[in-house]
Amino acid sequence: MKRHTKLLNEFSRSKSQAELLNKMQKSRKAVDINANGSAGYMLKSGNNKGRILKHLKKSSENI
Repeated sequence: MKRHTKLLNEFSRSKSQAELLNKMQKSRKAVDINANGSAGYMLKSGNNKGRILKHLKKSSENI
């Protein structure tokens, strides 16, 4: 029975770790992109507060 104990413990540990990772992924909040008419994500705190990152642009070739 001792040989099965290691397998059962590993399975249990991997199952609980997978559940924890799943909970962490679900609790993440999405960032507000394109809010207030901007074409990117605005930083809300830090040295660059108010700066907009990653403007989304469409080139005229693709229209």
